[in-house]
Amino acid sequence: MYGDNSPRFFIYWTDPQGGNWWLKVDNNVLGYWPSSLFTNLANSASIIEWGGEVFSPDAGQTSTQMGSGHLPEEGFRKASYIKNIQVVDGSNTLQSPSSLGLMASRPNCYNVQNGGASSGNWGTYIYYGGPGKNPNCQ
Repeated sequence: MYGDNSPRFFIYWTDPQGGNWWLKVDNNVLGYWPSSLFTNLANSASIIEWGGEVFSPDAGQTSTQMGSGHLPEEGFRKASYIKNIQVVDGSNTLQSPSSLGLMASRPNCYNVQNGGASSGNWGTYIYYGGPGKNPNCQ
């Protein structure tokens, strides 16, 4: 179903009555997590994260790529991206986030770049990813 590289629309939200956290991908509601699992998220979230993560069982460098394997500086058609980043406010209305903090623990291996807010249909967006082990990765 999702084997192609076409963009996807993901939305997570809480229902005001039960407080359950729901997941929708494109036009398909996939299910929910009961509110009892999220005692710290009973009313809201204070931090929301977007991006990628790579895991290696050893502490050394991994050759596993993140996203497309291209660094964010390579931009559109190379680097992976997330566009139209929005959050749901207390009245269940989508809003652009008020700020984006960027974090990359190994920026020469994997990085993230703020795309900012565009005037086109991208809204707030980021580029992220990287090739993993490479000569500059330490």
